[in-house]
Amino acid sequence: MTFKLDPEFAALFAPFADALASAPALVVGDIESRRVTFEAFQRKMHDQLPMPNDVVIKDFEVVTQDGARLLLRWYAKEGSSPGSAVYYAHGGGMILSNVPIYDRPVSRYVSTSGVPFLSVEYRYAPEFPHPVPVEDCYTGLAWLVEHADELGVDPTRIAVMGDSGGGGVAAGLAIVTRDRPGPKLAKQILIYPMLDDRNLEPDPNLVPFMLWSYEDNLTGWSALLGEAIGSPSASEYAAPARLADPSGLPPAYIEVGELDIFRDEDVEYARRLAGAGVSTELHVHPGVPHAWEVFAPAINVSVRAYADRIRTIQDL
Repeated sequence: MTFKLDPEFAALFAPFADALASAPALVVGDIESRRVTFEAFQRKMHDQLPMPNDVVIKDFEVVTQDGARLLLRWYAKEGSSPGSAVYYAHGGGMILSNVPIYDRPVSRYVSTSGVPFLSVEYRYAPEFPHPVPVEDCYTGLAWLVEHADELGVDPTRIAVMGDSGGGGVAAGLAIVTRDRPGPKLAKQILIYPMLDDRNLEPDPNLVPFMLWSYEDNLTGWSALLGEAIGSPSASEYAAPARLADPSGLPPAYIEVGELDIFRDEDVEYARRLAGAGVSTELHVHPGVPHAWEVFAPAINVSVRAYADRIRTIQDL
């Protein structure tokens, strides 16, 4: 039998499917069109979510070693002080999106869990290829640890979390922090993460369900890695699937849809982490593609996934 969409998702996705089918195809390397298209889509979908009224947002700024000024946005639930915190890297395929676009989903995590989040406006490719994105995230994490007391955070109870391209950056940051003497992470929460620059050959079983396509993937990885894409010289900090030794990494929560082109690389990464003695929780949700819950947050599979994310955040 072939794959099929979850019936609840299929019913809600049908109007979007028609629009996507009639939209002009984006050619490999067309980053500007992807920014316009995907960012408009993200805004529209995230605006469906109610904005919690019990979350206070405050902006900070950190300066990188090369003099760039990065936005750090702090989200905290009124009256809640768990001591833990989540450091968040937004999705965008390594090439697009921003912190404000994610205000509603991040605020929702904070309101539901009671755990504060710090989102980082890391720079992305092609203007800022590897290692800039992961180094920006490291700079922001160091700031969070330095300011832990004033924010009410225990620096030993910080998780990194990210979705899609941000999930890949989050996984890369977990490796960087393992390998350096600076700040450490208590957990990595990777939501359908983008991990492997070699995932460029279309799987015919997944092509009919793609929301992030192989053409998109090639565009994103080429922007981040340039000529190193697909070569032995690609860095494990940029493409965590390249990691030779996963031992010593923080415990991991990994989640992906069965119809996502990232499925196999995510499952393999989870297998390798567990095989190296890293505590790992893996969920492969049947019948749904990449970022399915953005389209349909109220269906059963989305509710289950969201509950697991909140439990994992609260476990900090």
